[in-house]
Amino acid sequence: MKRYELLVFDWDGTLMDSASEIVSTMQQAIQGIGLPERTPEQMRELIGLGINEVLARLFPDLDTQSVRARLERYRARYGVKRSKAKLFGPVKSALEELRDQGYVMAVATGKGRRGLDAAMMSTATRDFFRFTRCADESVPKPAPDMLEELLLRAATLPAQALMIGDTEYDMAMARAAGVDAVGVACGVHDSARLRRAGAIDVLDTVEHLPAWLEGRDRCADSA
Repeated sequence: MKRYELLVFDWDGTLMDSASEIVSTMQQAIQGIGLPERTPEQMRELIGLGINEVLARLFPDLDTQSVRARLERYRARYGVKRSKAKLFGPVKSALEELRDQGYVMAVATGKGRRGLDAAMMSTATRDFFRFTRCADESVPKPAPDMLEELLLRAATLPAQALMIGDTEYDMAMARAAGVDAVGVACGVHDSARLRRAGAIDVLDTVEHLPAWLEGRDRCADSA
């Protein structure tokens, strides 16, 4: 018997190796509208949060809505470069294995809907995920709203769901929703930080998730 029925994945840093590209894009936009420079480390630290929270943390002395409006005008004028980010190498085979094992899979991401749809199309992964929630459709991480909405849509109890992510924001969202969370060390925050934030375990990559789940199920069956 499966310990979990619903697997909810973060996207950037968990399934897709996109952190460097996100930081580069953010730096270019900030420079383009004349905002004070921020280091790559400062920006990388905030990957996974909603845009309003990112701007509030990067520029606490500025009006967040005004800064966001300037960024949106910049994007409208210059467009957004097509992403070249790729899935982490073993991700697709792991997703195939999990699908074959009968798991329902979903995504809860700090991306906007347009960005997630484009990423799923470019990686041919849309059919793996029955449900998705984005930061522009809900209260973003670390609030529990996206995860709670996915639980409702999947008709799944919190105890039957597992969150998989690479940041403390993913772990905090899961904790607030009463859902177990597993970290992956291939993304933004390190293993120790993920464990402090509530991860019940940390895997190197999503590649190891099918075997980890099988181990949990065997332990449950023998208990």
